[in-house]
Amino acid sequence: MPAEFRFSVKAPKAITHEARLNCSSEVLSAFLEQINCLHEKLGPVLIQLPPSLEFDYARARKFLALIRRSFSGDVVWEPRHGSWFEPHVDDLLMEYQIARVVADPACVPAAARPGGLASLAYFRLHGSPRRYFSAYSSDSLNMIVAQAASLGARARVWCIFDNTAFGAAIPNALELAAKLRKL
Repeated sequence: MPAEFRFSVKAPKAITHEARLNCSSEVLSAFLEQINCLHEKLGPVLIQLPPSLEFDYARARKFLALIRRSFSGDVVWEPRHGSWFEPHVDDLLMEYQIARVVADPACVPAAARPGGLASLAYFRLHGSPRRYFSAYSSDSLNMIVAQAASLGARARVWCIFDNTAFGAAIPNALELAAKLRKL
């Protein structure tokens, strides 16, 4: 792999979906130990929340504190319940130096914009209109390029395509990369 290549790793459902962020430090430590072998090749750790998980300040703060005690690298947060898209939640994420994912399709309009830590932007593109199946049109990719470009030099930008069911992720990623090289 190229020297600049990095892996983004998604936290297991045992932490996000089953424990609903109420995992023990041992469970989180075991996951972090497993990914530690990537060393300098490790990019952001993705925390994707279940769609049913509503924002609860105490639970969120406890988990964010736990992950930050154990891990100093980049963390990106993909909430999928509308209650997570309020300014006070972004403030909490910023306090712990965590970026909120830009998701497509967006569960609420604010999910289409980055939040939390401003120096990191992480686009997670699941396919639209049909999640996992739809390819992105050239016009849609142009909008993503414009949004990424508007972040300027202030943010490290990641873009992950998850529209793999009909094989659209790789062609979309290659087309997006070509468009970004032209900037």
